[in-house]
Amino acid sequence: MTDFLRLFEYDTVPVALSERRARRLDAEAGGYLSVSPHPDPGIWSVTAREHVGTLVVDDMRILIRPKIRLENLFLMLEVGLPERAWRKEDFDYATNPDLLQSLVSFYARTLETTLARGLYRSYRNRDEDLKAIRGRIDFGRQLSRARLPMPVACRYGEFTSDVIENRGLRAAIRLSLRVPGVQAMDRRRLMRELVAMEEVSDAPVAGDELQRVHYTRLNDHYRPALGLARLLLDNLTLVDRRGGTTAASFMVNMNNLFEKFVTQRLSRALQGHLLVEGQKDDYLDVGRQVGIRPDLRFRRPSSDSITYVGDIKYKLTDDAVARSADYYQLLAYTTALDLPEGVLIYCHADGGKPAGEITVRHAGTRLHVCAVNLSGSPTEVSKQIDGLATWIAERSGRVRPQGPLGVTRPAESFPRQLSSV
Repeated sequence: MTDFLRLFEYDTVPVALSERRARRLDAEAGGYLSVSPHPDPGIWSVTAREHVGTLVVDDMRILIRPKIRLENLFLMLEVGLPERAWRKEDFDYATNPDLLQSLVSFYARTLETTLARGLYRSYRNRDEDLKAIRGRIDFGRQLSRARLPMPVACRYGEFTSDVIENRGLRAAIRLSLRVPGVQAMDRRRLMRELVAMEEVSDAPVAGDELQRVHYTRLNDHYRPALGLARLLLDNLTLVDRRGGTTAASFMVNMNNLFEKFVTQRLSRALQGHLLVEGQKDDYLDVGRQVGIRPDLRFRRPSSDSITYVGDIKYKLTDDAVARSADYYQLLAYTTALDLPEGVLIYCHADGGKPAGEITVRHAGTRLHVCAVNLSGSPTEVSKQIDGLATWIAERSGRVRPQGPLGVTRPAESFPRQLSSV
């Protein structure tokens, strides 16, 4: 019988385990949680890390829920749907603690709505050897065949539904149908759409391939479904077990998710004003031997010079040393990029409140701190990001180094909606 363990991200819970089982859990799930001895005999402390979702290890099923508001989890997943699509009354994750089953249900409904508008078709270039000429002859390939007249090497465009968009959706359907515990209604939805896509091949598709899809007015309605399909293809792991059953693990890294969300939203809000570069390689030293990679670099479209820099941190902490390390990291970025200030962007989800700003002694470098509150509604979160984008644009245009040490003029505080930190 499968054991269930439920906990929140970064929480620690005591669990009764044998030493052998505890050691195996720590070894198999070490990237997602840690297992350590508890003062009480036979009890082990299980601590979740930065991942949320469903994890299966042997006969133990572990459900890790996020601390942030549930609607905001799907806002951060950037599936391209309006807020009303994932409100609690429309999405069963509020009552079903299993993120994977809820996501499959969400995908089934989104896919049904998407394909109700018709299966997307497009021209695809094909290279085939045919008995009759179709399209145009590929003379390079034909001449390499030692003068054999047949078959003819042809290259032609085929108007087909067997394109990457539909192959990605079909691959995610196949994967979802193997997830145990999916509701019968959602399973029927997925089977109907699988039949509707019978012309589409079952070729393997990686999530990265869907990221490279070029959207036009003809396939833009596929964007939400493809976003969910990519989540499933990237994060869902299926393992066949004895007796023909299947175990499914689906884990989302909240650190990476928050970083990606903030970067994408700032890029969207600053379009036409500033270019946002995420995780761009640079160097700390003159000899270009010590690498740095700021989470955010901002520059004007008409210039290569960096106007502002930022770093993104998902989890707030009360550890003064850890907080100091964040300041040291941002200070290195501002110094290497010859900037008088920068900003740390935190997730305000666990009640912690970082300082608003500090000024570095003997340098005058100002290190600002902003907390994006993810306990509010998705609309409120979006407003905070827009306010932060406006503030960064203003600072990028006004702040200039003053003197040899880069001491800046006194600057305005954060906008009111962001200054609650």
